[in-house]
Formats: sequence, structure tokens, C-alpha cells
Amino acid sequence: MSKSLTKTRTMVECALMIALATILAYIPFIELPQGGSITLCSMLPIMVVGWRHGLKWGLFTGFVHGIIQMMLGFKNVMYCATFGTMILCILLDYLIAFTVLGGVSLISKPMKNSTAGIAISSVVVGLVRYLCSFLSGILIWGTYAPEDTPVWLYSLSYNGSYMIPEIVITAIAAVLVARLVLPRLPQPVE
Repeated sequence: MSKSLTKTRTMVECALMIALATILAYIPFIELPQGGSITLCSMLPIMVVGWRHGLKWGLFTGFVHGIIQMMLGFKNVMYCATFGTMILCILLDYLIAFTVLGGVSLISKPMKNSTAGIAISSVVVGLVRYLCSFLSGILIWGTYAPEDTPVWLYSLSYNGSYMIPEIVITAIAAVLVARLVLPRLPQPVE
């Protein structure tokens, strides 16, 4: 198979995974009032690209997905009080938060047990995304914290209330996908 055909096939798969992740983000189980939701494994398609095609394609796919999520949720950026907080919101709530999802191969590749690597890597990148939300909650959205609650504690608990279940659900789904679906897919050609 030619190199350009292989690259085209990979790009199409990445585009399909971005579309699937975007659709899944619109199927929430629970939506929180100030943003955030528990979805039907919306992070998983981006992770699949990282596992199948490596770091470069995974990060690229996560970045593009982050841009799309930002465009779809740009009204959130407009709630920011200053230009500086807008930039932080774009970085923490969208670009970094979704790009890291594609970095799963950094963690999963060195592991001997591929299923364990997939489970652990999905949890780790999910926790990095949670860290982005936590920092965003402190640096940008701290005004929503009740007066009697420290901002860091409010951000930790608010963002944890949807991110921790999302991470657990995604890790379980990742193991199922690794065992049932990925072995049946054609192997990527480099």
C-alpha cells in the first residue's frame, strides 16, 4: 500500500473518531449547571486513535477535537471577565484538555500487558484532563464557589463530580473495546 494511501486512510479514521467523539459528547447522562457532564464515553474515540496510530496522530486528533469543542461551546469563553482568562479558558477547557487524550500511547506502549496499558493510560489522560478542569475552576471560574468554601476545594469537588465518573466509565469501556473491538480492526500500516 502506498504511503499516501496509508496517510489518507489514517486521516479518515481520525476524522471519523473526531466526529464520533463530538456526537458522544452530546449524549450526556448527567449535565451540571455550570458546565461539565458525564457522557457516553466521549473521550474514548480520541484515545483509540492514540492507541492505534501513536502519539503524533493521537495528539493531532485530540487537538482538532478540542478546537471543534471550543467552537461548539464558545459562549463559555465569552463569560470570561478578561482577555487573559479567555486565553486560559481556551487552553485549559479545550485545547490542552482534549489534546492530552491522544497521548495515551506514551503510557500504554511501554506496558507488557496491552489491556492493562489501555486501562491505565485511559485513567491517566482522564486525570490530566481533570487537572485542566480543576485549574480552570480555580483560575477562571472561582467566582462560582460558595463564600464559605475554598475555591480549590469547590473546583476539586465540582469538577470531580463529573470527571471521576467519566474517567471510570471510559476506562471500563476502553478495556471492553481493547478486548472485543480493536483485535478485529485492520492493523494500521506505517
